[in-house]
Amino acid sequence: MSVIKVSKENFQNEVLDSDKPVLLDFYADWCGPCRMIGPIVSEIAEERNDIVVGKINVDEQPELAAQFSVMSIPMLTVIQDGKVVNKAIGARSKEQILSML
Repeated sequence: MSVIKVSKENFQNEVLDSDKPVLLDFYADWCGPCRMIGPIVSEIAEERNDIVVGKINVDEQPELAAQFSVMSIPMLTVIQDGKVVNKAIGARSKEQILSML
């Protein structure tokens, strides 16, 4: 699967109502560490059909960033059954990201 661009308009359907775990990447285009993990997040999305991978641009979606108390980016969040089950701030290796799932 490819990465889904998550917005407040599709958040309920793509994230909260998902029957699979969802890995969310909170990022900004100007953020260096975000650009470092972006390709890793995309790679995980292509390799894993058992999860949904979404990206949320904090500059374009400030309401979602506030809802998840994003204070620092990149921030990776795993949501299952509509609830946050794991969260990590800062750049991570592929292995570290996969271990969150």
